[in-house]
Amino acid sequence: MTQPTDIEIARAATKHKIQAIGARLDIPEEALLPYGHDKAKVAQGFIDGLTDRPNGKLILVTAITPTPAGEGKTTTTVGLGDGLNRIGKRAAICIREASLGPCFGLKGGAAGGGHAQVIPMEDMNLHFTGDFHAITSAHNLLSAMIDNHIHWGNELQIDQRRVVWRRVMDMNDRALRDMVTSLGGAANGFPRQTGFDITVASEVMAILCLADDLADLQRRLGDIIVAYTREKEPIRARDLKADGAMTVLLRDAMQPNLVQTLENNPAFVHGGPFANIAHGCNSVISTRLALKLADYVVTEAGFGADLGAEKFMDIKCRKAGLEPDAVVLVATVRSLKMNGGVTKDDLSRENPGAVQQGCANLTRHLENLRGFGVPVVVAINRFTDDTDAELDVLRQAVEAEDTEVFMCNHWAEGSSGIEALSHRVASLADHRDTAFTLLYPDDMPLFEKIETVAKRIYRAEGVDADARIRGQLADWEAQGFGNLPVCMAKTQYSFSADPAARGAITGHRIPVREVRLSAGAGFVVVICGDIMTMPGLPRSPAAEGICLNGDNQVTGLF
Repeated sequence: MTQPTDIEIARAATKHKIQAIGARLDIPEEALLPYGHDKAKVAQGFIDGLTDRPNGKLILVTAITPTPAGEGKTTTTVGLGDGLNRIGKRAAICIREASLGPCFGLKGGAAGGGHAQVIPMEDMNLHFTGDFHAITSAHNLLSAMIDNHIHWGNELQIDQRRVVWRRVMDMNDRALRDMVTSLGGAANGFPRQTGFDITVASEVMAILCLADDLADLQRRLGDIIVAYTREKEPIRARDLKADGAMTVLLRDAMQPNLVQTLENNPAFVHGGPFANIAHGCNSVISTRLALKLADYVVTEAGFGADLGAEKFMDIKCRKAGLEPDAVVLVATVRSLKMNGGVTKDDLSRENPGAVQQGCANLTRHLENLRGFGVPVVVAINRFTDDTDAELDVLRQAVEAEDTEVFMCNHWAEGSSGIEALSHRVASLADHRDTAFTLLYPDDMPLFEKIETVAKRIYRAEGVDADARIRGQLADWEAQGFGNLPVCMAKTQYSFSADPAARGAITGHRIPVREVRLSAGAGFVVVICGDIMTMPGLPRSPAAEGICLNGDNQVTGLF
């Protein structure tokens, strides 16, 4: 019998009305703003009334360095949330929204997989409740107001050579990375070189995901530095009087989205910054909401632990005052074999030696996570073709690190396949006796923060940055931005800046190509190597196989 696809499994699910899902967490019907029958936003007024409630336990799911073989981090996040509910815990899931760029490009959807999914899967991967469109519109409104201000006399004396605010769209389009706008004569404004980033790299996205409420959102939007004068004085969004209109566009987008898993458990899906070019976590407001309503909240951080988990700790937790009570590190035999040097075409062959080699990547992530002072366990997202010999090698490698490892079958079996992990994680979260520790203090100089991440997390020998970049960092420190954390924009496929260097590479250096100040979000973006903030489509993009069938149902999505 042919195994059903993820979208076929999702389509066969029995969905409950969203009001019933809200009732699982005691959210009254009047606090839900429905988008159809199976998804809703949670009203800001209801959220504001939860401030005095105690928080539940926060569980982070992260992964080893990703490979094309897949690790199943979101699948494990959903499965663990279902598993906790199965064993009688009041649990909720918090994940990010999906970007259209990777959905139509290479990565595919972002709703989990198999029998551990969030639904409605098609909606989540295609437009959803319109949050990304609102972020795109707010971002580009600011772009339009910058050029409009210059056109009508430039009262703020913006130096057109020093406009740092680019435009965005939620699609992979390499042709827009570097371009000249305002061609065609005086009526179209003054020509200047600029470009597009993908929406998930927008500072507006980061701001929405870190803001406490609408008032904090507008303050942060106003703090965005969009340009400089000839005297290098910063021009902010509030100087252009853009922050109010941007907040209006984001009013509804600021409210978290409630949906459900295949097993009808509550899931908050809100925000979506990429983890390789942004901070890779769902919104602070949705995480806090879930913590007020559930006893256990399972969330994820994008890509491998060197990117998503580090930023979850050093940016999201630092800014929001959160602490994870337990961490789950996800791996698969297949991805370990690729990190051990096996090509994708040879993954079906038994190769315990390659698993052993790949475990060096896993153990490095374990060491890094322990440095944050949080209890960690390993979850093996099991595939049907994993052999006993390969699994034994993996188990022994993890146990040699004095760490517990759990074989999980949630992809095939749903919550019944992840019960053992669920019991252990709940126990760890309930009895955490270690002190959460950030990687670096606020008052460390910016370049030293970059070096700290590179050396302690990536295990690099050092950082290469020219005098221009070092001078820019020094200028920002002089302007009062030296206390900000750093957001490393780097390939997700390696501890280095070379995506082909898998495993647990050593002896490398991290080349810093550019730094960008996100004054509203409250961090400095550090662009390393060849990473692009506007990705391109692959030779054969996923979009080629996506269409409607005769029943007007989406096919080829995942």
